[in-house]
Amino acid sequence: MSEFNFKNNIIHYEVYGEGKPLIILNGIMMTTKSWEIFKTAFSKNNKLILVDFLDQGASCRMTESYTQKDQVEVLRELYNELGIDKASLCGISYGGEVAIQFAIKYGDLVDKLVLSNTAGRTSPWLRDIGNAWNAAGENENCGQQYYLTAIPVIYSPKFYEDRLDWMKNREKILVPYFNDKTVMATIKRLVISAENYNEVNNLEKITAKTLVISCDEDYLTPMKEQNILKSKIPNSQLVIIPEVGHASMYEKPELWATLVLGFVNLDCNIKLI
Repeated sequence: MSEFNFKNNIIHYEVYGEGKPLIILNGIMMTTKSWEIFKTAFSKNNKLILVDFLDQGASCRMTESYTQKDQVEVLRELYNELGIDKASLCGISYGGEVAIQFAIKYGDLVDKLVLSNTAGRTSPWLRDIGNAWNAAGENENCGQQYYLTAIPVIYSPKFYEDRLDWMKNREKILVPYFNDKTVMATIKRLVISAENYNEVNNLEKITAKTLVISCDEDYLTPMKEQNILKSKIPNSQLVIIPEVGHASMYEKPELWATLVLGFVNLDCNIKLI
């Protein structure tokens, strides 16, 4: 287990492989364990770096409030810990929001930037979804209610129906997990840490070459939000995956991995004749 100290809080991270550094940043309910199926492919030609933010996974459980700007500084300290001068960042959802803020503040440390199913702001829509999650988590024995409030909408209807047996198995695992009041407290703090996030007017400061991944059935961060990213980040490209929801890396893992690794590792300057 690898860890470092950030303001007297232990931060957990993992490193696999060698090559160009690629740091993957978790979504709000994810941990380093969430990337298990991608470790082999992502570490074949890259130094894959996974990290649990404050209040995630094996990192420190907080008692006081914080914001995503604190998570940005966690990421900056990770660079220091590993002696990294430059790395590509891939952030999904919450992790994408942290990646955006990091690229704005520490642009010289970012090689390439992948923003998957994320946004430049917490919209009123997303804020109230977070409020619904937190309200569900306040109840005693809230596991079932929290699961039904938070999880189905993460996936596209097609995936949910086609993989219903898989979803029901996930439900059996997650309902007891969500019944844990400590878990609910960490998720609540993570949600609150993002509620005032808005970097739309600063997106033009991002200098890294950027890939924006959008999905047409993402009901948490709809395509409108990725279109804003594409329109305001100067050196950006947008890819839309059809019939896929917010958890694109699980719905279409091969395609998602191909997009990320191809973009990060291919240096291609095409001259049209």
